[in-house]
Amino acid sequence: MNFKELSIQCRTYRRFSQKPVDPAILQELMENVRIVSSAMNGQVLRYVLVKDPALVKKLQPAIHWAAALPKELGTPKEGEQPTAFILVCKEGRGNPWDDIDAGIAVRNIALNACAYGIGSAILGAVEWNRVKDILSVPENWNPRLLMALGYPSCESHIVDVPESGSIKYFLDENKNYCVPKRALKDICLVK
Repeated sequence: MNFKELSIQCRTYRRFSQKPVDPAILQELMENVRIVSSAMNGQVLRYVLVKDPALVKKLQPAIHWAAALPKELGTPKEGEQPTAFILVCKEGRGNPWDDIDAGIAVRNIALNACAYGIGSAILGAVEWNRVKDILSVPENWNPRLLMALGYPSCESHIVDVPESGSIKYFLDENKNYCVPKRALKDICLVK
């Protein structure tokens, strides 16, 4: 698969099969994110890999999924929930670019996972204090993002922005995600 194909396939997924992700793949994701670029080589990010099924289950109520959809459509039900998580934190005060570092890291994880057929969702609407308590996260690790991982049980497609101009994602008649993307000419100036 070339990079464009990988980028097209690497979408957000919110419904997952319950097949566990191979621990060796999870380890590879962590090894690869460990060596990802960071501003000033600051390496301020810290990670919590959550693969224990009991902890994965405990985290589910602390997540607020799919703000553009009604809760009954956007939140995965029991039997559709992710099977692993990666909590991305910054240690201590960090630097002015640590959120950029977090974005670089989660995109790296998402692309790496996608290459194995594993879907992901990058989550920010999370009850962070609850997550920190559940996972016993060190006090000086400040959560920035949570990544849900699992084998998708739905599809996610890129579609053209409709005439209305709305970029809100939606479900089609088969409950697959449709994600409107603007045309290149609308977002890029060439000089």
